[in-house]
Amino acid sequence: MVLRLPAWLVRLRINWWGPYRGAGIRVTAIAPDWREVRVELVARRGNRNAFGTHFGGSLYAMTDPFYVLMLSHALGPGYRVWDQRAEIDFLRPGRGTVRAEFRLEAAEVERVRAAVAGGDKLLPEYTVEVRDAAGEVVAHVRKRLYVRRARDAAPPAHAA
Repeated sequence: MVLRLPAWLVRLRINWWGPYRGAGIRVTAIAPDWREVRVELVARRGNRNAFGTHFGGSLYAMTDPFYVLMLSHALGPGYRVWDQRAEIDFLRPGRGTVRAEFRLEAAEVERVRAAVAGGDKLLPEYTVEVRDAAGEVVAHVRKRLYVRRARDAAPPAHAA
């Protein structure tokens, strides 16, 4: 399972994963505590659309798994974390290399943990911006996750 591997090894494995390699997506950094991830998409002949700009599917794909992976790692075992919904707003054509930076604050992790401690589900929402080399926002991506304690998980330590 990916959560048992160190961040640097997961970064290498994701970068060798066929769909990301084919799309020109590269994870440039994952913090050891998984609270920050940086991803880039380099434009090249095989990944542009008919207008010579980034294919929208690749812009979304570069943002797809990271909040789930980050929150899963931060919460640890005993939680179910999935994508529930995603929405992308394309604001301008993406050209050249575009980047996305994901951050997850410790306070947010504790908020999620507390909200699901009693067995309820939570649907937290996160936003990430895809930016070009000039810092202009190319796309906003909103992700809604589904989070719940696993049915077979032991109760949280503070609940005892």
